[in-house]
Formats: sequence, structure tokens, C-alpha cells
Amino acid sequence: MADDDFGVDENTEEGAAPAKKGGGGFLPTLLKYIAIVIGAIVLIVTVVIITMNIMNKNGSGSSTIVPISEEYSVNREELDWYTSIGSITTYTADVPSANVVVEVVLGYKTDDKAASAEITKRQIEIKDYLRRYFSSKSKNELGVKSEDKLKMEIRNSINDNILSKSKIRDVMFLTLSVVE
Repeated sequence: MADDDFGVDENTEEGAAPAKKGGGGFLPTLLKYIAIVIGAIVLIVTVVIITMNIMNKNGSGSSTIVPISEEYSVNREELDWYTSIGSITTYTADVPSANVVVEVVLGYKTDDKAASAEITKRQIEIKDYLRRYFSSKSKNELGVKSEDKLKMEIRNSINDNILSKSKIRDVMFLTLSVVE
């Protein structure tokens, strides 16, 4: 009984090392868990690839093709164009200034006689606005890269400030020359 209190085992021989319990250390255990994780990843990736191939009819397409109905396809609106504004010549706001020559046409809804009539009635105001607009810009602001922005600004300003009964839909430049 006294031997039990001190943790002495009767079956052990004197001078013999006690037997180790367990697997043999930290490194083999770590490697075992790493191998399990790698195996699980390989298994999951394999299952996902096989499932995706089955869903895509054995890999024939990587994405689902959705048919587009005609009513949802984007078609540009057909416009009539007001071309009687003519050429406008002015100078840029730069010092030294450059000469600007621009010919603008305005697009409105096809067969919209009210728009055509209102643009004709306000043609002088539109020309004056365009002359002032281009003379307030610098050479850099009138470059090819900024044409879309210029067109949008012109369209919005004409619709908001000049036209009252109708609206223009688009603005195009037949010519836009900046000469120093």
C-alpha cells in the first residue's frame, strides 16, 4: 500500500526505463494532421469539379446562356436631325486663345413636328448659347476624349434653358476644329 502512494510499479525492473505511451512526439502528429487536411482538400476539389462538369453537361459550357428577348434588347432610338444651325466660329477661353469651328446637329424624336418647329423658332437662341458655350471652354476641354461630356452638357442645357415644349434626344458634331 505504501508502494502505491509513491507511484512505484511492482512490475518494473530496477534500472529499466518506463515504457512511452503515445505515438512518438509532436512532429509525426503534426504531419498526420497536415496529411488529413490535404486529403480533405483534394477530395472536396474533386467532388466540386465533377459536380460542375455534370451540371454543365460534361464541361461543354462554362456559363449559362440566357436567351435575350427582342423587347429587352437595347436598340438605339431612330432620330430626325435638325441640321440648319450651321457652322459656329468662336475663340476659346485660353490665353492665347484658339479658334473654334463647330457644326452641331440636334437629334429629336422621329416625326416630332413640335420639336422641329420649336428648334426652328429658337434657332437664334441656340446659336448664341452654342457660341457662348464653346467660348467658355479651353483647348483641353474641347478634345476628342471629352466630346461625349460636351454633347451631354449641350443637350441638357438646351432642354432645360431654351426649349420648353419639346426635348432634343441627342447632339452630334459634324465638325469640331480647334486651331491655334
